[in-house]
Amino acid sequence: MRLWVTALLVGEVILALPLSGQEPTPPPPESVPAATPPPAPAPVLPSPGQERYLQGLRTAGRGVAQIKDGMSRLSRVQAGRDTTQIRQAARRLGGLCSAARGFLTSGRGRMEPAVYEAPVRRPARDLVLQVDSLSLMAKECQLTAGRSPGPVAARLLTRVRAYEGALAAFRTAIGLPNK
Repeated sequence: MRLWVTALLVGEVILALPLSGQEPTPPPPESVPAATPPPAPAPVLPSPGQERYLQGLRTAGRGVAQIKDGMSRLSRVQAGRDTTQIRQAARRLGGLCSAARGFLTSGRGRMEPAVYEAPVRRPARDLVLQVDSLSLMAKECQLTAGRSPGPVAARLLTRVRAYEGALAAFRTAIGLPNK
């Protein structure tokens, strides 16, 4: 218990007077807590095969990010109508597609949909198909983006959107929030 003290200096004598208003209030009486909800079930940890699938998905995602970067550079430059910059952006898109293809194929090698149970296996398989589709399109992009960037970018955009839809369905199936 704390006691506040006021000191008065009277001549050479110090007087200590307690202040009654400073007494702490006693704690509230112990009460019975209301009915608490049962604890949430512990999250299920992914199996080693599922963890490998997710690592492959992260690697493939890096490739998709490179493709998106190349496409956004190209679309920004195409608005300016400078042919030299468009040509450079188209070549860069081809180079980024080449690098992306490496990430896509590397990640795809680790993505085995059979590691998931029946309700999640279908979205996992669809996602793998979209990664394969993007990998094939990245090869075509690598070879033709420098010559005709417009049609290649349009087809890439279609494939990237399909990939993002499959990714959202997969994330929903495994219980992760979608961005």
